[in-house]
Amino acid sequence: MVKNLTVGNPALLIVGFTVPLLIGNLFQQFYNMADTLIVGRTIGVAALAAVGCTGSINFLIMGFMMGFTQGLSITTSQRFGAGDRQGVKKSFATSVVLGACMTALLMLISVLSARPLLVLLNTPQEIFDAAYAYIIVIYWGFPAALLFNICSNMMRAVGDSVTPLIALVIACIINIILDFTFILIFKTGVEGAAYATVIAQIIAGLLCVFYIIRKFPTLCVSKEDWKLDMREIWGHIRVALPMGFQMSIIAIGAVAVTFALNNLQSSIAIAAFAASQKIDMVASMPLASFGAAMTTYSAQNFGAKRIDRIKKGVVQCFAISGSFSLFMGALYFFAGRHISALFLGAGQTEAVELSHFYLKINGSLYIFLSWLFIARQSLQGLGNSIVPTIAGIMELFMRTFAAIFLSALFGFTGICFASPLAWFGACIPLTIAVVLTVKKLSRKYGTKKIKI
Repeated sequence: MVKNLTVGNPALLIVGFTVPLLIGNLFQQFYNMADTLIVGRTIGVAALAAVGCTGSINFLIMGFMMGFTQGLSITTSQRFGAGDRQGVKKSFATSVVLGACMTALLMLISVLSARPLLVLLNTPQEIFDAAYAYIIVIYWGFPAALLFNICSNMMRAVGDSVTPLIALVIACIINIILDFTFILIFKTGVEGAAYATVIAQIIAGLLCVFYIIRKFPTLCVSKEDWKLDMREIWGHIRVALPMGFQMSIIAIGAVAVTFALNNLQSSIAIAAFAASQKIDMVASMPLASFGAAMTTYSAQNFGAKRIDRIKKGVVQCFAISGSFSLFMGALYFFAGRHISALFLGAGQTEAVELSHFYLKINGSLYIFLSWLFIARQSLQGLGNSIVPTIAGIMELFMRTFAAIFLSALFGFTGICFASPLAWFGACIPLTIAVVLTVKKLSRKYGTKKIKI
């Protein structure tokens, strides 16, 4: 359902847009997490470590794709907010072409670099072959990920966060069924979990394509819309490329953490970290969802020149998201051990304790992550890609510092502080930019009374 976010109560609109987006993102994490959960409980801790140690290099490439496709949709969202329906269709066609070209390049690079990266990261020999077998299937499946990311981002750009949710719920169920089928029946090992993920992504993407054709005339392009010009291409790349690089910069920091973790030469520590990250990703998903909602909200209102609505939306969104971050920090402190045991097994006492410690450190500082998502995504919705890139560099520096120096001094404990330090560092330039940008736009476009 197409939704105009430029009129109505900002808080209600943001929450209404975020809820299906959140559920959808949770399901997306669930079908990614299903690999970890099922592999860990059916094959063993070593297999879990093999899947877990590929997370950073997967995010290095996949993160770029996700950032790039989201950046493409910002132009679409701004045109929708401005009431330029023909421009929306032209933007969609441009995004499909650019997304396909970028995915072909990323797939080629990732497939060729998979083994050297695992060697470079000092992946323990006992899990190396399994890690490579898993990640190479994921890399070959990048076109499936592109299909879903392009379609879902475009639907969200015009205000629909419900349809991607439906596609993800179906894909999640299929992924879990296929995980058990490939691993337990066909005995395919960790590769089976990767096949299940790719097939689920294909199904989710095709469902979105079908729905766009049937229900979204706003996104149904004609032959004329496929005739691209350099101005149109540059207008999209100018926003999309920096957003892709932002995600990759963040991912490089994650690779540095993985390198430090592998240097510990402890399958238990690697498994604990892998389980913790999966839990962390699910728990932080509401924060990311509020941030993603602010991209569309800010972009549409920027297109409509409603700067007061953007300012009010940022404040109200942080009040809601920040409250949730405090709740999750408390939950990790009191119940994190039991949550970790669900992934690692109650008998894995050492791994569970390491995982619980990680969760307590990260959860207690979620408030910085909450603001990071809102500030960064709001700026991106306004077309500001420079400061978020600088913030990404700050994240890289802080994560790398923790990976190299703190891990050398404190081992696993030092690694646990990598993400909180990165969040704090990124918040500094983002906060300054949000304040200055809103003031600048308010002077340029003036202010209007918000109609509730």
